[in-house]
This record gives sequence, structure tokens and C-alpha cells, in this order.
Amino acid sequence: VGTGHGGARDDRVPAVLEMLEIPYTGSDPLTLAAALDKDCAKRLVAAAGVHTPAWTLFDGGVTAQSRAIDDLRFPVFAKPAYEGSSKGILAASVFFEVNALMSALEQLHEMYCQPVLIEEFIDGDELTVGVIGNRPAEVLGIMRVLPRVPSDQPFVYSLEMKRDWQRQLRYDCPASLDACDSLAVNRAALASFAALGCRDVARIDFRLRDGVPYFLEANPLPGLSPSSGDLVLMAGCLDIDYSALVARILDAALQRLSHVVPARSIR
Repeated sequence: VGTGHGGARDDRVPAVLEMLEIPYTGSDPLTLAAALDKDCAKRLVAAAGVHTPAWTLFDGGVTAQSRAIDDLRFPVFAKPAYEGSSKGILAASVFFEVNALMSALEQLHEMYCQPVLIEEFIDGDELTVGVIGNRPAEVLGIMRVLPRVPSDQPFVYSLEMKRDWQRQLRYDCPASLDACDSLAVNRAALASFAALGCRDVARIDFRLRDGVPYFLEANPLPGLSPSSGDLVLMAGCLDIDYSALVARILDAALQRLSHVVPARSIR
């Protein structure tokens, strides 16, 4: 994983591996850069026909940005444009009126040293989808994320919640969705995976409202912590143990690379 605040920092290690002609698992530098840049990812996915919340990008200068914000329907969600691991995704990231949003934008911009993505908040089921494989890629599963304690406030799968997930969250997997909704989410996940050029594995986040899955973001470097990664938790709910999950990801890479390099040279 790269360091700093740039939108292409996740592509540094695979770029070096490609330069040294060392095969590796996962997506290439272009996909990693496009996925980390949330504005770019939304443009690519939307062009492929997947729904995504209406959005605009704030890069300093409230006056110049106010017209684009006025075109959005409140409430809206504001988050750093080039972050992963839920950085900047907080319960307080939902804004119900323009004055509160405007007062927070400059602070977010300065805190994270990058643009801020502002998108319409979709009040619906929070879903994360695991995708594994290549040509064809397959949906591993759909996981619905729910708060353990219901609240009148909009649910946000926030950094605070993830840090205390055992007490704060409930994971519903396989997600309790009807057949039509499951099919729509599967199709949107596979279309997003393809639009971004993902390889081997990715986790893709959606909000589902009125039968429509809205793309939020994609993570082609999903966390694989044995105890807390969303993809690992999803696999566990599906009776896929950690070793089997890692083996499936490796198998996908081996199949992709088999016609390019001898198997013994794959790291």
C-alpha cells in the first residue's frame, strides 16, 4: 500500500513488480489508481450503466463549488476522494442542509490534503459484494451490514463502527434479499468489476434502494485480516475458511497468468 495523499499511491508496488517482470495477484496499477480515485471510479462505472449517487467534487473554493452543490438533493454524504480503509467515513459525514456542508468542506479538504467527494445519500440497505475470478468473474457473496442498535439517524458504515464491529454491527450473509434484488446487485457488481478492470478479487460497495443498487466504491485491494476483513467475514458466513478463500484468490491469479509465465515463477 502506498503512502501520502495522492490518488495513485496504491499502484506503486504493482508498478514496481511489473517493471521487474514479477507476476503478482490482484489488479494492475491502472485499476488500483482508478478505484482509489472515487470520482474516476464513479465515472467509469456510470459509463458502464451502473447506477451511482449523483455527485460533485470539491477541490477548494466554496463559491465556485456552490452551484454544483445546489444541483444535488439533500441529504448528501461528504468523504475524501482518494482514501481507503474507511478514512473520513464518519457518522457525521451526512449533511442535511447546505450551510452545515459548506462549513465542513474546507476543513475536510485541508485535513486530508485532497478533493472531497460530495454525493447524494442513498437511504437504503448497505451492501458489500465479494467478487473473485477472471473471465468469468463470479460473485462470492452479498453481505448486508446492519446496526445492532436501531437509530433514528441514518446508518453509516463508518470508521467508528468498523473499529467496534463486534458490538456495533450485525452482518447478514447471505444477504436477506429477494431474488430480483439479489440478481440486480450481482449484475451491478460484475459490471463494476469489469468497468474498472479488476482482476482476481475485489470487494464492491453498494446502497440498495427500491430495488436499485447504487455503486459507492470498489476496493480491488480488499482487507484480508483473518479476524476483521469484510471479505473474510463474508467468506466465514458462507462456510469458506480463511485458507480456502486465499486459495481461491491465488487460483484465479494462477489461471490468469498460466498462459503468460511458467507456474514456478509466480510469486
